[in-house]
Amino acid sequence: MQSNMVPFLDLKKINKPYEEAFQKRFQQFLASGYYVLGNAVKEFEQTFAKYCGVGFCVGVGNGLDALTLILKGYIALGKLKEGDYVIVAANTYIATILAIKHAGLQPVLVEPDAATFNLDPEEVKKQLNPSVKAILVTHLYGQLANMEALKEITSTNNLLLIADAAQAHGAEDENGNRAGSLADASGFSFYPSKNLGALGDGGAVTTNNKNLAQIISQLRNYGTSSKYINEYVGVNSRLDELQAYFLLEKLKDLDEANQQRRAVAQRYLAEIKNEKIQLPSWDGSENHVFHLFVIQVSDRAHFSAYLEKQELGYLIHYPLPPHQQKAFSEFSNLSFPITEKIHREVVSIPLSPVMEKEEIDRVISVLNAY
Repeated sequence: MQSNMVPFLDLKKINKPYEEAFQKRFQQFLASGYYVLGNAVKEFEQTFAKYCGVGFCVGVGNGLDALTLILKGYIALGKLKEGDYVIVAANTYIATILAIKHAGLQPVLVEPDAATFNLDPEEVKKQLNPSVKAILVTHLYGQLANMEALKEITSTNNLLLIADAAQAHGAEDENGNRAGSLADASGFSFYPSKNLGALGDGGAVTTNNKNLAQIISQLRNYGTSSKYINEYVGVNSRLDELQAYFLLEKLKDLDEANQQRRAVAQRYLAEIKNEKIQLPSWDGSENHVFHLFVIQVSDRAHFSAYLEKQELGYLIHYPLPPHQQKAFSEFSNLSFPITEKIHREVVSIPLSPVMEKEEIDRVISVLNAY
């Protein structure tokens, strides 16, 4: 009997079309005899910088390191100092806040916009004080934050604007400017499930600031300016040479894959009609690449049990807000009603560029029958 199971995400199916190209790239990698920070990383950095519309890209080990190294780079440049405050959305993934902590800076959590779940510029304004030196904004679930309003705040108050673009590869604003070019510096993750996903960990920093790019290039490689000459207290966080080869292959199809994601999202938004389910907010533009399609339900436990019974894959992004995590006990006395409601009610349903029509139909029918 054929199963009606719809997986949340089928990475094997996503990567299957690249199997032959990956095999060729692996042979190329093997034959090169150069396995760390070689030509593939350089080529990917140049190609991804051009794709994002910036002057510089630095490949690093993962998305968390990308954000941490941006902040440490600004400290090395004298633009930030230990203890400075950085505004961040209270409902972001924990890595965004971890980066601030790892750099020796102080996170200032603010409520998101209730409709988009992205950083709310009005809430940001309420938290401004002389200790605040930067805003770290997340393009959550693949949707660009209100960068125009945030840029106005940062330029007026002489603050740095840094973006966590780990879920937003290829998202474009109304002027065709892509994620990665909309802030002073942006951090990306190439974790396998991302819109541009490697076959392992990987990350990158994009920026137009040559000095910042140079310092991050050194920081990712023990702080070296040349072999065995160390200018900074660096780390070992280098984009893997083999992953760079794989990413070069997949980058060619990123825009098309994002369009396929939007097409699935358009069907969901038009055809899921159930008053118990709140659908995400989207204006229909290319500012959203639907890394995730996140709905809200008031009784998540009941809904999750229903999905399991119907063999419909789902995940929770994210079950517990950062300020309620044991790791951040210093924030446990804080209250963020919008954030807490989001984390209590969100459910991510299947959406990917390789979903079959029958799978999309089934998701819609199962949700409408709830």
